[in-house]
Amino acid sequence: MVALVRAIPIRWRILSIAALNSAVVVVLAVLIWSGTHVLSSAWDDVRQVRQSDQILALLESETGRLQNLIHRYINQPSPELFAEILLLREAVLGTLNTRASTDPMLSGSVAELERVTERFLSGFGELRALQTTISKTYEEQVLSPAKDMAGLYSIIEGATAQRDALIWPALGKSREAFTAMLVAANAYYLSLASAAAEDAHRNTETIERTIPVMTDLADNDLQRIALQRLKDRAVALRQGLAHLSEQLTSRTDLLRNSIDASQADTIGAIDGLSVKMRQREQNAQATFDRTLSDISRKVLLIAVVFLAVIMIAGIVIALSIRLPLQQIMASMHAITSGDYDRRVQGTAARDEVGAMARAVDVFRENAIAKRETENELRASKERAESALLELNAAQQNLIDAERLAALGGLVAGVAHEVNNPIGISLTVASSFARRVEMFGAELRSNTPMRRSRLEEFVRTSQDAAQQLVGNLHRAGELIQSFKQVAVDRSHAERRQFSLSEATDQIVASLRPVLKKAPISLTIDVPDGLIIDGYPGSYGQILTNLFLNAANHAFPDGKPGAISITARPRGADDIEIIFADNGAGMTPDVQRQAFDPFFTTRRNEGGTGLGLHIVYNLVTQQLGGRMMLESRLGQGTTFRIIMPRAATGASADAATNNGTTQWPTRTMSSN
Repeated sequence: MVALVRAIPIRWRILSIAALNSAVVVVLAVLIWSGTHVLSSAWDDVRQVRQSDQILALLESETGRLQNLIHRYINQPSPELFAEILLLREAVLGTLNTRASTDPMLSGSVAELERVTERFLSGFGELRALQTTISKTYEEQVLSPAKDMAGLYSIIEGATAQRDALIWPALGKSREAFTAMLVAANAYYLSLASAAAEDAHRNTETIERTIPVMTDLADNDLQRIALQRLKDRAVALRQGLAHLSEQLTSRTDLLRNSIDASQADTIGAIDGLSVKMRQREQNAQATFDRTLSDISRKVLLIAVVFLAVIMIAGIVIALSIRLPLQQIMASMHAITSGDYDRRVQGTAARDEVGAMARAVDVFRENAIAKRETENELRASKERAESALLELNAAQQNLIDAERLAALGGLVAGVAHEVNNPIGISLTVASSFARRVEMFGAELRSNTPMRRSRLEEFVRTSQDAAQQLVGNLHRAGELIQSFKQVAVDRSHAERRQFSLSEATDQIVASLRPVLKKAPISLTIDVPDGLIIDGYPGSYGQILTNLFLNAANHAFPDGKPGAISITARPRGADDIEIIFADNGAGMTPDVQRQAFDPFFTTRRNEGGTGLGLHIVYNLVTQQLGGRMMLESRLGQGTTFRIIMPRAATGASADAATNNGTTQWPTRTMSSN
């Protein structure tokens, strides 16, 4: 079967798998599409039921809130509550007329809901009219007689001249009953408490019983007239309380039978609709679940059948590709291991794998040719590496020659400086020797020695000794400075040294150069800056920068000024600034200033290694960084920032391999 399949091109084999997958997709898509309509219809029913439930919940919430507002309005009438009731009434009617009437599931029940709601709202109108009547009755038939009675009590008290009159006890009891009656009447009007109504009725009877007693005890006509009037108003008050009680009872019945009953009917209608909605939702959900289960079973069955077919076809096609590829891989492993004599199998096949086998065979032939070429290239590489080693050695020799040339110039300058004090000392010593011989001859002669002559000899001896000591001390200082600088340059040992002392020693060795050119030198290096590093490298840096400035910044003996300043930079670094006011550099020169073998005075013997060595010493051995700032005609400034403890390798380690690292970047400013 594999041999038969290999007769088919690989692209058609892969396309057959894709065709089977496409068939599965098409069948599944048709199956899903057929079930989508049923699922969509069931889902629409569920969604519509939920929307209808939201409308019913809104109606139930609004009618319940309206009922609470009506109860609050009955207990404490206010324009704000009435306005809120009207707004909520319009909201309920709007919900019924707009949302409920357009809902397909509620449209058949809207009439019943509207009827119950209208009865509920019309009951509020009747209740409001009755409330107005109650308020009027309370004002006219309760409060108005009570005000008259209060005035009559004041008249009776005013007409009683003596405080020990017989009418006072009955009058006090009647007045207390009147006050208690007013409190109970107000409480009954506001809270509908039956106990308050009974208290008001009982106190009214007490007032009526005390009036005949007070009439019998009256001692003037004014009291009798006031008591008669008080009796009439008490009867009117009792009748008003009776009317108020009847109206409040009617309001309670209306509130219970019209408002609360209508609200209960509304809730019942909504609950009935909710039950229907739940049934419809359950039916839709059952349809949805049943359809989804059918689709799942069919999809699973089709997937299993097609998966088996695809797996069988895939295995056959994979074998038709994998076996020839294994043969090609074996041939490739043989080629990579150097076994070029093994022939590639499957080159006679006409499919793509056969083409690959033929290509691998061509690759084997090319590998054979490549091996021969590599042998030739290896020999050429060895010759090139040998030439590179010779070039690196020549480069290191040039750098060492540059260093030795600088040290040789230092030696020549120091020798010239030392020659002056030693020559003077030799002259003074010779003269002093002649004077001693002459003085000895005078002592040995028989001529008497004068005191003035002895004093002159002592004075000249002291002058000669002072000159000898001064000149020899100067020569010793020069030799000591040169000795320390030479030791630091030659050994490159790491040690702690004072930056100020090292700078003074280096500058002392450069004094001969200053005498040859009109260059003023300013040094501002504070004491106390201790460096743990390589003083020889620091000396070479200052020497190269100084010689570079003397040769390039002030050509042809032009006068100028050089300044060397040092400052601490934070707790771990020190900043050294070497600046001159010479000719400056162009932007092109700045970009190449630290490159090896770059010089602007090639014809005058310049090697182009001075600044390159400086840059390497700063960045590699001392572990610092160096920046160059220059403008043409305005001088040059070298800014060196190095750590107090050098982080780079020693000079010997940096040069033992015969090469010198070139700078990777030059920081400059135009």
